[in-house]
Amino acid sequence: MCAYFVANYAVTNEDGYRRYLEEVGETLRAHRAEVLVADYASQPIEGAPAPVTVVLRFDSKEAARAWYESPDYQAVVHHRLDNTQGFAVFCDEYVRGR
Repeated sequence: MCAYFVANYAVTNEDGYRRYLEEVGETLRAHRAEVLVADYASQPIEGAPAPVTVVLRFDSKEAARAWYESPDYQAVVHHRLDNTQGFAVFCDEYVRGR
C-alpha cells in the first residue's frame, strides 16, 4: 500500500531554505519518491495553513520512513527544519472498504 509524506510550512529564511531545495532531490530519487504536490502558494480554505504544501508518494510507509531516516536525508533535513515553521506527517493510502 502506498504511503505519503505531507508537509505544510512557511519559509522563515529563504537563503537557508534554498540549500534544502538544492540537496533534497537526490535523496528523493534514491528512494523512488514521487513528488505529487510542491505548491509555494497554497490557497487556504479552512483553518490557518502555511503557504508551502508538499506531498510525496512512496511505495509504503516503511519506504517513506527509510527515506526520512536515511543518512543522506538526515544530512539535509536540518536546512528545512531550521528555516521553516510547520508540520509533516506520514499517511497511508486510502483503501476502500477499510
